[in-house]
Amino acid sequence: MPYRRLPNTDAARLRAMKVAKSKFEELGSAASPFSTKTMIEINSFIPQFERAISEYKMSVSMQSEKSSKYQQLVKNARMYVSHFIQVLNLSCLRNEIKPEKKLMYKLLPDNYTVPDLSTEALLLEWGKNIIDGETERTMSSPGSAIYNPSIGKVKVHYELFAEAYQGKKVSQKTSSRFLDNIQSLRTKADQIILDLWNQIEGHFAELGTEAMQEKSKEFGIVYYLRRKEKQKLGIPVSGDEDFE
Repeated sequence: MPYRRLPNTDAARLRAMKVAKSKFEELGSAASPFSTKTMIEINSFIPQFERAISEYKMSVSMQSEKSSKYQQLVKNARMYVSHFIQVLNLSCLRNEIKPEKKLMYKLLPDNYTVPDLSTEALLLEWGKNIIDGETERTMSSPGSAIYNPSIGKVKVHYELFAEAYQGKKVSQKTSSRFLDNIQSLRTKADQIILDLWNQIEGHFAELGTEAMQEKSKEFGIVYYLRRKEKQKLGIPVSGDEDFE
């Protein structure tokens, strides 16, 4: 015997409510198998749900559009910070800058490797360390600034990255807020649909199970065959049916 299952996608949830709405408008309240109160609730809920879905999709789309540009900013900042540290280390090896000056950059005097810049957080940290360190060192030793790349070039690319990073965090929080709203509304949608479908099936219950299901389909209820039932009828199974 086919069984009903609540919608598991937003599109299916909307479709279930819109089919019921359409039938209610066609038949009128007197001939409808569900209450006017439920219809009022559906009418109020549909635009709210659609707006929430639209806001979330738009937010995700904007993040996707900005992603490639953002990754390029990260790449540029990482390259300039890394190259600056390499030039600083070479200057120390040539004794053009005393190794102990590296402490101003929070680098160890006897360590000539580039710090880990693999994450955005580390890139933010070390970029700031390098910019602050070079500013401090050149203020105490005028005319000894490092060039190719200059700290000015490093700072430009670092600040572009840092600004984009903060923008990304804001966008992620916004998307997360929209998603939380949708998840809350999904719960509400499922409650509305469950009550709606119970009313519809209850209205046609005296017709018997098969007739009840046929009439209920007209109002948006979807019924599924179990795996064994499909196999008996020679219908291909998809893997998501009940095993009963």
